Amino acid sequence: MPNRLTPEESLKRAYEEERHQLRGKLKIYLGAAPGVGKTYTMIEEAQTKHTQGLDVVIGIIETHGRHDIEALLKNLEVVPRQKIDYRGQKLTEFDLDAALKRNPAIILIDEMAHTNAPGLRHSKRWQDIKELLDRGIDVYTTLNVQHIESLNDAVAQILHTQVKETIPDFMLELADTIELIDIPPEDLLKRLQEGKVYIPEQASLATEHFFRKGNLSALRELALRITAERVEAQVLLYRQDLGIKHVWPTKVKLLVCVSARYRSTKLIRTTRRMASQLKAEWLAIYVDTPELRVSEEKRNSAIQNLHLAERLGAAITILTGLNVSKEIMDFARKHNITSIVIGKKNRFRWRDLFFGSLADKIIRQSGEIDVYLITGDFDDSDKIPFAQDKRILWHTYGTAIATIAAVTGINYLFRDYLHNSSMAMLYLIGVTIVASIGEYGSALLASLLSIIAYRFCFTIPYYCFTMRDTASNLNLVFLFLLTQIISYLAIISRRQMQAVHLAEHHTSSLYNLSRQLASTRGVDNLLATAAPYLAELLDSDVIALLCENNSLVIKAKSGSTAVLNEKDKSIAQWVYDLGQRAGLGTDTLPLSDAIYVPLLASRKSIGVLRVCPNQPQRLFTPEQMQLLESCVNQIALAIEVDRSHER
Repeated sequence: MPNRLTPEESLKRAYEEERHQLRGKLKIYLGAAPGVGKTYTMIEEAQTKHTQGLDVVIGIIETHGRHDIEALLKNLEVVPRQKIDYRGQKLTEFDLDAALKRNPAIILIDEMAHTNAPGLRHSKRWQDIKELLDRGIDVYTTLNVQHIESLNDAVAQILHTQVKETIPDFMLELADTIELIDIPPEDLLKRLQEGKVYIPEQASLATEHFFRKGNLSALRELALRITAERVEAQVLLYRQDLGIKHVWPTKVKLLVCVSARYRSTKLIRTTRRMASQLKAEWLAIYVDTPELRVSEEKRNSAIQNLHLAERLGAAITILTGLNVSKEIMDFARKHNITSIVIGKKNRFRWRDLFFGSLADKIIRQSGEIDVYLITGDFDDSDKIPFAQDKRILWHTYGTAIATIAAVTGINYLFRDYLHNSSMAMLYLIGVTIVASIGEYGSALLASLLSIIAYRFCFTIPYYCFTMRDTASNLNLVFLFLLTQIISYLAIISRRQMQAVHLAEHHTSSLYNLSRQLASTRGVDNLLATAAPYLAELLDSDVIALLCENNSLVIKAKSGSTAVLNEKDKSIAQWVYDLGQRAGLGTDTLPLSDAIYVPLLASRKSIGVLRVCPNQPQRLFTPEQMQLLESCVNQIALAIEVDRSHER
C-alpha cells in the first residue's frame, strides 16, 4: 500500500489520539484587537451548547462595563470569583479550585493572557487553563494576537511598546480549534466611538495610543497569518491521514534542489528572490547519495550551500537515497510543494540522450508540480571559498583487492568440489563485504576484479579472456550487474543506519546534557559540566565566557586552548553584543578557526561559547549545528533558572 503511513507517523498519530482522549478540548477565539467580538461570539456559542443540554459554566468574563455582554450571561451559571487582598486593594480573580470542584463539561475563561494576582497557585491565567485541560475539562477562551510570545518583537515594532502579558506558543498547538473573529479596522474604530468596546474615558485613551488604523491593519494581518498557518497544518495532517500524494496548491511553497556543486549558490539566490517576490515559504533539500561521499571537498561544498540557504531564510533538509529524483518528488508531495527550482547545465545533447539528467527526470515525474529550470554555464563567480581536501581513502581499495584475492584463493583451493555458480556466489559475498565497509569506488573495483578473476581462473578456456559462446558473456554481464546492485544496496543501507544512529546519538546526547544540568547547581558548576560534554560530543575545544563587570570572562574550558588572543576576544564580544553567531562556517569572519555561539537568555545574551574543531577548518554539518544550538539553549536556560533561584 503506497499511501499508508510510516511506522513513525503511525506511532506519533496514536500518541496524539491518546493524548486528546485524556485531556479536555481547547477552543481559542482569536482576534486582532479588543472589541472585534471575541467574547460575544464565545458566549453566544456557549448559549447554544447549553440549550443542547451540555453542562456549560462561566469561569470568568471581563465585561468592561458593556451591558450587551452582561445580558448574555443571565442564562448561564457563573463560578464565584476568588477575592484577593493585595496592597490594600480587593481584587477578584478566577477561582481555579472552585471550577475543578464544579467539574463542568465546558467552562468559559476570558482573556487567556491575563496575569493573576500574587498569591494564587498560578501566576498566569493560561496556566489555569492548562490545568483545566489536563483534568479533562473543555475550555473556551479568548486571545488577542499581540499576546502571542513568538510575535512579541513584531508587535513591539508595530505598537512602539513592549507587550508584557504573553502566552507561550505551545498553547496554540494545544488548541483543537482556533476561530478567527475579524472585522475591518474602520468598523472597529466606529464601535470604539460608539462605546461598544470600552467606557468613554478608556476609549479616548485607547484611540490616542493603540486604536490607530495602521496599527489595527498590521495586527489584523498577523492574526490572519496565524490562522492561515493553523489551517495549513490541519490540511497537511488531513492529507497524511488519507495518504493523499498529489499536491493541493492552497499556498505557494518553493523547493530548491541543492547539490555539492558550486552552481547551487545561483539556484539558492534565485529561489530566495522568487520567494520574496511571491511572499512564499521556501525549502532547500540535499539528497545525499553514496557516490557524492567520495571526498571531503564535496562534503564541505554541500554544507556551505545548505548554510547559505539557511542564512537566506530557507528550511533545510538532508535526505539519503539512491534514486535522487524519487527522493525529491516524495519529499515535495509530502510537504505540499507547489514549485521546484532545479539547475540544468548546458552540455552536449548526446550526453542527455545516453545518460539523462536529473532535471529531465524531475519534469517527467512532476505531475501537478511546477518546475523552474535555471540554465547556464555558471561561471567561477559562483564559487564558495573553503578548505580544499581531496584525500582518497586508499585503504578501502586495498581492502577490496585483499578481499577478492582471498575469495579467489578459496575458490582455487576448492575448485574440484565447487560448482561455477557456487564460486560466483562467493564473489558476491566478497563484493558485499567490501561495500559494507567501503565506498562506491572500492565496491566498483571489487566488482571488476571479481569478474576478471572469475573469467580468468574458473571459466573455460582457463587463463585467458576469450569467450567461446554468447551465454558465457551474458553470465559475466549479469554477474557484474548483480554485484553493482548489491553494492548500491549495501552502501545505502549502511548510510541509512549511520543516519539513524546519528539521530539517536543526538537525542540521547541532548537528554544526557539536560539531566546533568538539572542535577547541578551554581553557574560555574553548570559551565564546568557543559564544556567538557560539548567538547567530547563535537570533538572540539570548548571555552565558555560569561559577562562580568561589562567584560567577558572565561568561566570554563575543555581542550588545549589556554588563552584567547585579542582577535578571539573581539569576535566573542561582537557575538555577545549582537546575539548572533560568528566565525567558522558563518558570514561573519568565516576564516576564523572556531565558531562563536551566543548564550541567549529570555531577555539578552548572558555569555558566549567558543567551539573550535580539533580538525582544522572542519565545518559542522547542519545536524551538528542544530545539536550545538539545542545544547547551547539548554545551557543558557539552566544558567537563567539558577540565577533566578539565587534571587
